[in-house]
Amino acid sequence: MKLRAPANVLLRRAQLVFMLAILVPTILMTATGIIVLIARGSEYATLVAGVLVLVFCVLLVTGYILGTILVARGARLARVQNDFLSAVSHEVRTPMTSMRMFIDTLREGRVTDPAEQKRCLDIIHQEMGRLDGLVERLIELSRIESGRHAFEHKPVPIRAVVDEALAAFAAVRVGADVDLKVEVEDGLMVRGDRAALAQAVGNLLVNAWKYTGADKRIELTARHQGQRHVAITVADNGAGIPREEQRAVFDKFERGRAAIEGGQPGSGLGLAVVRAIVTAHGGKIDLESEPRHGSRFKIVLKQVTA
Repeated sequence: MKLRAPANVLLRRAQLVFMLAILVPTILMTATGIIVLIARGSEYATLVAGVLVLVFCVLLVTGYILGTILVARGARLARVQNDFLSAVSHEVRTPMTSMRMFIDTLREGRVTDPAEQKRCLDIIHQEMGRLDGLVERLIELSRIESGRHAFEHKPVPIRAVVDEALAAFAAVRVGADVDLKVEVEDGLMVRGDRAALAQAVGNLLVNAWKYTGADKRIELTARHQGQRHVAITVADNGAGIPREEQRAVFDKFERGRAAIEGGQPGSGLGLAVVRAIVTAHGGKIDLESEPRHGSRFKIVLKQVTA
């Protein structure tokens, strides 16, 4: 089975639309000419000719509009695909280059001190873990976005989701100081996959921890929102995200300017995974942020009864 890239599919459709926009009106105009020649002077022939010419004009305009839209979408999608491949290549090349450098150093015997050799091996191991994590997140994100990820659909207590996310977050920060406040209302319940939802909340916690300064303050709350929804909010006192960057940070491999300038490591996939998980559960994620005033991410899910 031959697979086509989405951009190529759209461009192929645009080509087909343009072909039809040319062929169909040509056939209609030919038929108009034949009818006029056969029935010259007939009012019926004049009426039919007028209708066919009108249809001809409508088809031309419609074909042009549809073709233009498909070409524009195809070109935009092609740019997105190129940007995505470029970002993936960069993220993969960085750890690969580091590992190759230290492997060559050890292979050529340029380091003889056992302590330095161990340091080189530790760096190689760290970069391999980084590369493995990147590949795993890409595969997971691809499966979620394509609908091939099998999520559970069971009633899940929000308290259990928060506890699992906090356990994962504790493992990541490894005892680092952080002022973490947690508030969860009783009786909150949603339908979905507990592990996936905990991963989404955990990603938000990790992001809040990574992109705040030395005085880290994070608030995690879960409350009713209206009568039918649950809101899980993660707020921090970090650098904040400018308004013009707030939509882009949920895209794959996109990172805010403050994160890049701060030198924090990251692949730009964490928030993309969060959005994919939340969307797959029929929810939405909102962001409120201002520079130097921190960020507030809010996951909104439909509430169910036990």
